Amino acid sequence: MSATPFAFSIKVLPEDIDFMGHVNNARYLNWVQDAVLAHWRKLAPADEVASKAWVALKHEITYRKPAFLEDDVMAQTVLEHFQGARAFYHTVISRGEEVLAEVKSSWCCIDAETLRPARIGEHLRSFFFPDV
Repeated sequence: MSATPFAFSIKVLPEDIDFMGHVNNARYLNWVQDAVLAHWRKLAPADEVASKAWVALKHEITYRKPAFLEDDVMAQTVLEHFQGARAFYHTVISRGEEVLAEVKSSWCCIDAETLRPARIGEHLRSFFFPDV
């Protein structure tokens, strides 16, 4: 049960480029985080966005091809499922039809005030999985 993919446009900046002339591998993880958080902010109700925050628990990344300055890059992220306080995403970073990297990641929802894990309410399922 996966949600509809969420597209997040990425602008490659000069500071993303490493000594080898392409985007530094660590930058891809920033892009995944940006895409996942943008997805949450777009679909979750405002009160949930204001009261919750996210921390990464795990990233499994497969690099396929390098990205370069001026490339038009897109991160397409899909919420695969959530359970308790955890959400599981699959993100594909691409340049046109070329896959640059694939990332499986898990995230923990936390209460923005207490910074303690916060269960993702079942009422949110309809926002992220509208066909279920």
